[in-house]
Amino acid sequence: MDVDVPCKLELISDLPGHDERAWQVAWNPTKPLLASCSADKSVRTYSYRPSDHGSKSLTFSHVSTIPTGHTKTVRSIAWAPSGKTLATGSFDSNVGIWEREDISDSEDAGESAGDWECVTLLEGHETECKSVGYSSSGTLLASCSRDKTVWIWEVKPDADFECMGVLMEHSQDVKCVAWHPSEEILASASYDDTIKLYVDDPSEDWFCFSTLSGHKSTVWSLSWSPQGSYLASSSDDLTIRIWKRVEEYKWKSVLELRGHERSIYSISWGVGKGVSENLGWLATTGGDGQINVWEITIDKPSQETQDTKDPLSAKLLARVSGAHDVNDVNSVSWCPRPEHPDLLATAGDDGSVKVWRVVPS
Repeated sequence: MDVDVPCKLELISDLPGHDERAWQVAWNPTKPLLASCSADKSVRTYSYRPSDHGSKSLTFSHVSTIPTGHTKTVRSIAWAPSGKTLATGSFDSNVGIWEREDISDSEDAGESAGDWECVTLLEGHETECKSVGYSSSGTLLASCSRDKTVWIWEVKPDADFECMGVLMEHSQDVKCVAWHPSEEILASASYDDTIKLYVDDPSEDWFCFSTLSGHKSTVWSLSWSPQGSYLASSSDDLTIRIWKRVEEYKWKSVLELRGHERSIYSISWGVGKGVSENLGWLATTGGDGQINVWEITIDKPSQETQDTKDPLSAKLLARVSGAHDVNDVNSVSWCPRPEHPDLLATAGDDGSVKVWRVVPS
């Protein structure tokens, strides 16, 4: 895939520290904090700040290591939208809920704050928990597992949680859950090659309203477009699919991307930079150790056809090979803070977290 790309990924920071493979990275939505989780059962947090006053370069510093008490790998982490709570999903089947003893609202998320403590342990899954995620309102938490189930929890005051539903729609291991950026719609992806979409029926319970089929193998990762009109999925079949919302409860596949030689374990859709037709930047990574950044745009209808079906197109904006040397890259995530739309983080089998910036070539 030797094509000229207009941008490159510049390594901003290399943050080793985990003793075993790093599984996921998650940016705090409100504070300058980045968290990672690992097979070493710990969560590490890093703060970042401008290197010099007015400078665009950032300095990352290790703040804390949380020895989670999980008895097996911590596979997934997710921040609540408030940025004050962290959820951990572990191969020991449990979900931990973490808060700081002294939650200060100051911008300085450094060493002055108190230790993280586990305020709740959510039990219910029978086997390995693979993914956790908070809804945009912060009032719901979802988790999924190798036991083929998706659990939805209501977040209540004082670190209390109530199970709102156990969804048994998938026939195999559920790899990923992802909430819509503004609505209470949940998506899940599975080893059964499908994606399921769920909503809450006010008179009943949570239910699956749509199954998205098309991938030929395991669906590893999901990411919603920032505006929520599209959903991206990545698979063992070496493709990324983009699904468009065509009706309130109907989605269809509108674009297929190829650009990896091995399983695509993680994708992240950020706002990116650019023109109004730009739907943002989609970062993809996986077993081939490569990171690709795609610019997703809506094609303008041609004068002749006046076709208004807004087909999408994707342009490879930047890429880097061997992002974590010869190791698999397990997670990619765009920084959600508006001042850093060109910043992304990755986690790899080498136990490192790396931070990258998209810059012109």
